Amino acid sequence: MPTYLYHCRDCREDFEEFQSITDKPIEVCPRCGGKAERIITGGVGFLLKGSGFYATDYRSDQYKKDAAADKTSVPSPTSQKKTAKTAKASTKRGDGKQWRTQGR
Repeated sequence: MPTYLYHCRDCREDFEEFQSITDKPIEVCPRCGGKAERIITGGVGFLLKGSGFYATDYRSDQYKKDAAADKTSVPSPTSQKKTAKTAKASTKRGDGKQWRTQGR
């Protein structure tokens, strides 16, 4: 059920009312008994912030800078050695036969 915003023309009081969509609008101000009218609003946005949501949501500026630096960094010598090892021309299969690898 939505919450509706009302405004009294007499006392200029704004108040909210939790009503069903099918309920008739309130016409009498609960404060002074004057004429009340429902205000048409743009609604509310739906934001998911805070703990309990995905860790990748709303990352800090520092995290974004570090992630960008990681993407542009040069591979370390250790990762280059691993690449050279995997690019060897042959490997033994389980049945003792040789087969060639592509180094992928």
